[in-house]
Amino acid sequence: MKNFDLIVIGGGSGGVRAARIAANHGASVALIEEYRLGGTCVIRGCVPKKLMVYASRFAHDFEEAKGYGWDFDNARFDWSTLKLKRDQEVARLEAIYRKNLLAAGVVIYEGHASFVDSKTIQLSDKEMLTGNTILIATGGVPVQNDSYEGAQYTIDSNEFFDLEKQPKKVVIHGAGYIALEFACIFRLLGSEVDVVIRGENILRGFDKDIQSQLTKELLMSGINLHFSNNIKAIKNEGGSFTVALNDGALLDSDCVLRAIGRVPNTTALGLEKIGIALNNQGAIVVNPFSETTVTGIYAVGDVTNRVNLTPMAIREGHAFADTVFGKTPRVVAHDLVPTAVFTTPEVGVVGLTEEQALKQFPKLDVYSTVFRPMKATLSGSDSKVLFKLLVDRVTDRVLGFHSIGHDTGEMIQLLGVALQMKATKKDLDATLAVHPTAAEEWVTFRAPTTQHNL
Repeated sequence: MKNFDLIVIGGGSGGVRAARIAANHGASVALIEEYRLGGTCVIRGCVPKKLMVYASRFAHDFEEAKGYGWDFDNARFDWSTLKLKRDQEVARLEAIYRKNLLAAGVVIYEGHASFVDSKTIQLSDKEMLTGNTILIATGGVPVQNDSYEGAQYTIDSNEFFDLEKQPKKVVIHGAGYIALEFACIFRLLGSEVDVVIRGENILRGFDKDIQSQLTKELLMSGINLHFSNNIKAIKNEGGSFTVALNDGALLDSDCVLRAIGRVPNTTALGLEKIGIALNNQGAIVVNPFSETTVTGIYAVGDVTNRVNLTPMAIREGHAFADTVFGKTPRVVAHDLVPTAVFTTPEVGVVGLTEEQALKQFPKLDVYSTVFRPMKATLSGSDSKVLFKLLVDRVTDRVLGFHSIGHDTGEMIQLLGVALQMKATKKDLDATLAVHPTAAEEWVTFRAPTTQHNL
């Protein structure tokens, strides 16, 4: 039986970073992965999805280019070519992950891992490993919903990347990041798209103006949105499907994609054997240093359901390794998280929503604008840009940036720096505008559009 200073269960973003940094600190490290190195982000999430987003946006670019004198009447799209090149890039990245782990001295095991006791892990092939410290970084998995007839005909966000050909008609169940990003990809590539939404809004938890403006943009793109609805049944009609909704609507579809959320991946790990506590959402409970309720066992990333984003998993994994093996205790802050939603147009946000800000800062100034981007003056596009800035009137401190429009994901990364540095409205006012850009609007706001609690 081999013994290691650290056993990492899960070869995704958090696990890989933790393994490499711990090894760099001199620890002997084993990493166990049952599927492919890179985790959801690299293999079946952020990276391949963003490549699909790029592919889909060319359709929009070609259409807009006509206003600038270009002719793309013979442009054609081939799904199989995109899939092949996308999968080749994913394989290349996975190879880099493996190379970097091996270079750091990490021993890689393939297979499923489960606890025998708090220091012992059993692999699928029955081999046993012992670890002085164990890190769980198994991520999350798509929610399964088999409560209606025909649920077995749905695919999830993982299986989306296995599609060999583009479906002509798609029904998507969900209204979060994944559902809406895939809806835009399919629609821009020419599929008919219906999105079934259980609630009254998309992007739960986002600012109300973001929800409203993106809804307008999605409808304008030709995506059909079915609010306050649910799938009642799916019937297989010889390879195509009829999707019945609660309101009586019947939707024809070649593909039904289930994107109603993700849950922590704790299945069959044997956590109950060693008494690791889970919360009411099935996530592993950890303290600020990512240690579970069992001494010597830690967890990072989506399996803890704190902030379920790849950069956060990486940061948590790095902090864990520094704390336990680098003699540099570090706690990760889970606020001020910049994030982007790669719909078309894309969303970029950081900081508090207007509703959240009002609970803490009642004297709130709201600056907002919706405008036609310069590119649209010749292209004829009806898409709009939305910028919204929230400021505490008492301290002049900026509390949140919210945006919809081309490249706002890129903008929000830099605006996150400003928020982290506690920038004020006066700081923005003192910054010279870059003209002509959409981003100059962030530093040229003059009068609030709304002032709360005057």
